[in-house]
Amino acid sequence: MTRDRAREILSKLPGFGILVIGDLILDEFVWGTATRISPEAPVPVVEVTRESYYPGGAANVARNLREFAGRVYVMGLVGADRHADHLARLLGEHRISLDCLQRDANYQTIVKTRIIVKNHQVVRVDREKKVGLSAMQSERALRMIEEMLPRLDAIIFEDYGKGLLQQEMVDRIISLANKSGKVVTVDPNPRNRLTWNSVTAVTPNRSEAFAAAGIPWVDPIDPPLEDTNLLEVGAVLQTKWKVENLLITLGEQGMMLFAEGRPPFSIPTRAQEVFDVSGAGDTAIALFTLALCGGASAIEAADISNHASGIVVGKLGTATVTKAELLASFEE
Repeated sequence: MTRDRAREILSKLPGFGILVIGDLILDEFVWGTATRISPEAPVPVVEVTRESYYPGGAANVARNLREFAGRVYVMGLVGADRHADHLARLLGEHRISLDCLQRDANYQTIVKTRIIVKNHQVVRVDREKKVGLSAMQSERALRMIEEMLPRLDAIIFEDYGKGLLQQEMVDRIISLANKSGKVVTVDPNPRNRLTWNSVTAVTPNRSEAFAAAGIPWVDPIDPPLEDTNLLEVGAVLQTKWKVENLLITLGEQGMMLFAEGRPPFSIPTRAQEVFDVSGAGDTAIALFTLALCGGASAIEAADISNHASGIVVGKLGTATVTKAELLASFEE
């Protein structure tokens, strides 16, 4: 794709409204140095130099969208705790609407803490309580979606397998969106075995795709178009989910697009250096969805998504990509 075509697509995005539904996470990064081993156990002693916080999970998809789209809404569940306050403050700073956020005093806001030493992750600590929406909370969410559908161009389901997304609710939302002609995309999680029928696109990574297809993992083959196991997985999922577009992210191999009525299409990676893959899938689905809203073909949308993902993996932390960075990557 040319830079001019990418610019044409991106120029349309500020007018769009996107709703992200999924597991909301507060990403905490603890940065430090380690010069000695603990006398208590064979582990490094990390002397903390700074801490940083970012919206994670579905909230990070919303953050990626906000760099381009005019209106971004996030729907999910948080607790009545300081971590929820911190996450809400971060989202507010990015001008992401919190109208669809539900707070539950019995719920623990999900926090992922990463300890980083010399730009390398030493350990990750997860604090989470897997709880889905109650019947009352689900009905409240559905009423909100019905009310806001006229202001939306797309709905993104971001499933981190923490229990929020359940089949009945998902089916009802997809039905509402399809009747209104909205783009619906999904970043699935194999731990939450939902069926994603009749959506615009599903964007699993390679391991998620194999798990969802029920096919044992096999190491990648290069080039991807000669990877018969991957091609089988794509065919199985296209049939299983009846999906228009299946975009499988392949890390250093780029992406593979399985589009309805077309042969599989391989998109080589754009990453120059890989520092941190945290949130790369969030960036991929955000830009793929936005590009489709902007009139891009599935192949063009995958190309834009691939460029964006290649940029964020070159950054440390849960990162986003800017319009200027994305357009510059097409010049290169």
